[in-house]
Amino acid sequence: MATGNATTDTLMPFLFDNSYSRLPDAFFSLIKPTPVSAPVMIRLNHELATELGIDIARLDSPEGLAILSGNHRPEGSEPLAMAYSGHQFGGFSSHLGDGRAILLGEVIGKEGIRYDIQLKGSGPTPFSRRGDGRSALGPVLREFIVSEAMAALGVPTTRALAAVASGDKVVRDGIEPGGVFTRVANSHIRIGTFQWFAAREDYDNLKILADYVVDRHYPDAQKEENPYRALLDGVIGRQANLIAHWMQLGFIHGVMNTDNMTVSGETIDYGPCAFLDNYEAAKTFSSIDQQGRYAFGNQGPIGHWNLTRFAETLLPLLDNNPKRSIAAAEAALGHFPGLYQNALQKRFTAKIGIESGDTSDWSMVEKLLAAMADGEADFTQVFRHLPESLESGNDHVVAGLFNQPETIVAWLSTWRARLHQLDRNQALALMRRTNPVFIPRNHRIEEAIQAGNSGDFTLFRQLHQILQNPFTEQAEFTEYEATPTPAEVVRKTFCGT
Repeated sequence: MATGNATTDTLMPFLFDNSYSRLPDAFFSLIKPTPVSAPVMIRLNHELATELGIDIARLDSPEGLAILSGNHRPEGSEPLAMAYSGHQFGGFSSHLGDGRAILLGEVIGKEGIRYDIQLKGSGPTPFSRRGDGRSALGPVLREFIVSEAMAALGVPTTRALAAVASGDKVVRDGIEPGGVFTRVANSHIRIGTFQWFAAREDYDNLKILADYVVDRHYPDAQKEENPYRALLDGVIGRQANLIAHWMQLGFIHGVMNTDNMTVSGETIDYGPCAFLDNYEAAKTFSSIDQQGRYAFGNQGPIGHWNLTRFAETLLPLLDNNPKRSIAAAEAALGHFPGLYQNALQKRFTAKIGIESGDTSDWSMVEKLLAAMADGEADFTQVFRHLPESLESGNDHVVAGLFNQPETIVAWLSTWRARLHQLDRNQALALMRRTNPVFIPRNHRIEEAIQAGNSGDFTLFRQLHQILQNPFTEQAEFTEYEATPTPAEVVRKTFCGT
């Protein structure tokens, strides 16, 4: 069994160009990954590695496996655990940070974009809070499947570079196999990172952080009279669009704490996440969300709440005058509801084949969602089959998804009449590129995890492959489209920490 800290070797599959490690010491703790005993590669994402300009031949080798499991530290890596705070279910924790993740370093991709390379489940850090710093294998498989599915669905997201079985056991509810996940992100800077310095009234480092984020993610803000106001506006805009995109797909993040909201606008931390089966605005899956704070329909308001916490951290930078600073923050935050609603309307009217909808079209969407809730209809299936109803004029398939089929027939008639005013072929094409055929169904993910825990990764690999083409008919895998049977329904998901 490997023991001690990870060793350094001379392999260079990653050409690191690290910037975060050059920030002051208050931003992180230097820490090496802790080796695992018997790593096995489950999946290496060759397509992503190519985008990142990584030497695949070196990475897809025993030496590369040693790096991706935390057993060897490659040349140029400056491993560290990032410091951050966060509001977790509304309560503030000033001392969080990477408790089971270690940033190996940064690479510059083929398009000149900087990316973080991070290991999750790579051992304890100074932020582990008595935890083991490890990950069970199940969360590794879940994050790989869902994050790559989200990327294929067009959602801004962190990515999965590799999933590794560690060969070690971890203790959670019981004894489970362990794993290490390699996550790629535009950066791992969160609202909680800003809260770390604001909570300590460390305004010098707060400014350094803000300048770093502007330079890395919002370079156009440097041209503005007040770059920090432009930064706030930029983060608000990206988050409004991101959450609307989640809603379009029926995705529930599950744990929208401020330490799980990136300033880059990427979806991060696929812990107790899930996709809707039957449509239900109040639906939650997370086993720890007892009050429904992060329910599906509450994601927009929670995003606004989180962004308000972000704006609070920027008050010292927005203006030297406190009243003007607060006024600037309030003005920026005041734009979120309109930005979010506009993004939501555009995405949902597209789901019913209307590219530039009006108020009456949004009302039609709302009536459809209400009927789906009353009729216990599957969210993805209803939208996925609307094009068939438009083409054939036959309501049988869509109506059959409702427990009282007659309740949707009138809506379908009104909807078809509206689309007859538009270009039929354009409407069909819009729906087919907006409404996926395949999503990461919760019960399918659980099947893949259970098989993986027994050492069989066939279902995991098959599910991942299907989800790389979510808008495409795949006749040989039609069972992966299906709504779960009552016995298959997954009611709770877990974060895995």
